[in-house]
Amino acid sequence: MPLIPQIKCRRCGASFSSLRSRCPNCGTRVVAQSSRTPGTTPGTVHGTAANSRAEANVRWQLAFGLILVVSVILAVIVMVTTSLDTIDNASIRPTATPALISNQMPEIEAAPTPPPTPEPKVEQIKILYMNTKDLTPENAWPTMRVGEAINVNAVVYPMDIINPPVEWSCSDVDGTSLQYKLNSDDTVTLTCVGTEMKNVDLTASCYGTSVTIKIYLREAS
Repeated sequence: MPLIPQIKCRRCGASFSSLRSRCPNCGTRVVAQSSRTPGTTPGTVHGTAANSRAEANVRWQLAFGLILVVSVILAVIVMVTTSLDTIDNASIRPTATPALISNQMPEIEAAPTPPPTPEPKVEQIKILYMNTKDLTPENAWPTMRVGEAINVNAVVYPMDIINPPVEWSCSDVDGTSLQYKLNSDDTVTLTCVGTEMKNVDLTASCYGTSVTIKIYLREAS
């Protein structure tokens, strides 16, 4: 062991004699360590105000730490209890209620009756010959001879009534003097037959309204 202690350079790390003031390698100056002893702080001296405040701070820090630890423990207990309750509730499945069996036949409600469509109101009916000549009670039909046939049709007013159901009737019910035939175009073919000469009433009706004209039947000329 050398008699003169060696020191190490704080810059390059080279060892040299402690008697030197600089490092022989890099020339860094040797800094002498202070031999002074640091003084005591007021907080470490018992009986001082600083020491009392320091002890009070320590007590508050301990109390706060204890409260924090208790809070964490309580939170963990609550979380564990909640998790166990959830697991227990999930393990209990609701039992399906059995369907009720009844011997009674279900009542089927009848379909509601649609409201009746109001019947159109007919203002007037006209009987026309060849769809042009208006045959009215005032404008009576000329004489028809035996063997003669004509076509007549009925016009129902107002004209906005869709497909009015016209019904025809004749006073000569036996058909001995006048025969009538309903055609597909809603016209009526009248034919004078037989030998009995007389006057016949021809009536057209629709929705409770009717019109009647008189036809004169005569023998062939």
